[in-house]
Formats: sequence, structure tokens, C-alpha cells
Amino acid sequence: MVLRLLAAWVFVAFCVIVHAIGITVAVRWLARHAATAMPFWRETWLFVRLAGWIILLHLVEVGAWALLYAWRGAMPSLQAAAYFSGVTYTTTGYGDLVLPEAWRLVGAIEALTGILMCGWSTGFFFLIVSRRFTADTRSAR
Repeated sequence: MVLRLLAAWVFVAFCVIVHAIGITVAVRWLARHAATAMPFWRETWLFVRLAGWIILLHLVEVGAWALLYAWRGAMPSLQAAAYFSGVTYTTTGYGDLVLPEAWRLVGAIEALTGILMCGWSTGFFFLIVSRRFTADTRSAR
């Protein structure tokens, strides 16, 4: 049990690192490409790309958890592990696949990690939208 919890902690740390790097890359990209007011469709495209980037970060994190479950035999296949990890990370929790009893606490830790990472992404996205809106209203004056 202790080794599984240690593995879960390592994967939590991995998710935080992936997210921190990804958000930092996005901030630097936005600083170079979105410093001024822009036309509606260009700004919309900026948000689409930002959302896609954030989703990619989450998919990397979900994939890491899936690899753990498949590698350690907690799920019958990589496909099942990826599906389980996705519904656990997003806290959808369909319940059609469940971890063996010895792994269930690890699954709960993944769900908590997903909540935290999704909250971080939401906060970041909200910040960018707010800043773009503020920039647009300032330039309209």
C-alpha cells in the first residue's frame, strides 16, 4: 500500500510539473502573440488554440496515470487503463471499470489531482479571458 501511495505522489508531482511547464509556455506564447487588441475572429482563434493546449496538457497527465495502471496490472489493457484514467481524472466516474481493491486509493488520488489540475486550468483560462477583455475595453476608449 505504501509503495502505491508513493507512486501516486510521484504521479501527482508529475502532473503539477507538466501543468506548470505547460502554463508557463502558454504565458510566454501569449505575451509574444497577444499583446494588443485584435479582431474578433483572431481573438477567438487564440482562445481555441489556448483551450487545445490546455486539453493536451490534461491528456498527457491522463496518459501517465493510464500507463501506471497498465504497467502495474491494475487494468486489463492499456485501452481500459486510458479510459478508466480519463473518467477518473475528470471525476466523471462511470463505474463500468473499477480498480482492484488494493489500487482504489490511488484512483481517488488521481481524481483529486484531476480536480486540482482542471481548477488550475480554469483559473488560468479565466485570467486570460479577463485580461483580453480588459485590453479590448481599454483600446475601445
